[in-house]
Amino acid sequence: MNQKVDGERMKKGYKEKRFAIGVIYHIFTFCFACVMIYPLVWMVLSSFKDTNEIIRTASELIPRHFSLENYKVGWQGFAGYNFGSFFKNSFVIAGLSTIGAVASSAVIGYGFARINFKFKGFWFACMLLSMMLPFQVVMIPQYIIFNKLGWVGSYLPIIVPQWFGQGFFIFLNIQFIKGIPMDLDEAARMDGCSTYTIFFRIILPLIKPSLVTSAIFSFMWRWDDFLAALLYLSDPLKYPVSYALKMFSDPTAGSDWGAMFAMATLSLIPIFVIFLTMQKYLVEGIASTGIKG
Repeated sequence: MNQKVDGERMKKGYKEKRFAIGVIYHIFTFCFACVMIYPLVWMVLSSFKDTNEIIRTASELIPRHFSLENYKVGWQGFAGYNFGSFFKNSFVIAGLSTIGAVASSAVIGYGFARINFKFKGFWFACMLLSMMLPFQVVMIPQYIIFNKLGWVGSYLPIIVPQWFGQGFFIFLNIQFIKGIPMDLDEAARMDGCSTYTIFFRIILPLIKPSLVTSAIFSFMWRWDDFLAALLYLSDPLKYPVSYALKMFSDPTAGSDWGAMFAMATLSLIPIFVIFLTMQKYLVEGIASTGIKG
């Protein structure tokens, strides 16, 4: 009887300990999340202040007077170009780049995961090396090549390289495809399916989480890409949002911080919507890739 009572006490104490640890963990996570999200909240709320109030009350989070004037002024843009055209440019760049990156990376990933060919290990190592090289290392050689091709000043240097595979997405697809049983491929071959048919009808539908994960990251990276636009674009009519926001900053005369924060807030909406609607596939793609393979 005493052993049973002692066992129940130990079980109760263990549950209480786990509950206390869970509470501490969630409190710590909530505080950390507040610290991380504070700059974003400050920017969004500051977009409803005028520039003078932003400078005077930088330490205050809540605006004293809410105003939508920054959004009106910011949307008008500059030099006769409104932010509607900049958003359109960003959607064109990010959309075409994402389609190319996802499609090409899926094909290349399938090749590495399922097809044996000469120097496979060498090319796989090259793919891994491409993930380790920062953009700043290849920035000048790429610019020289694209300049000789006559692409500088257009979207081609930004979009075309995405259609030849991206190392991170290729690796993601490889790991995901390796988790798919080879029996499916063998059964399909017995039914007369070719390598291309197996890829399009069997593999592609099964790696949907990986494709969506790649699409989310690709769209986000291209949407936020400032350096590529700075390097290759000179015509304001072709500026994406990420580069157009810089035009509000003028250290020599004065910066319109209110308009900049307003347009920066609007630029976050597409990314926020994508993460909100695709969160299920994003988590599934990353989790499955980490477990399989």
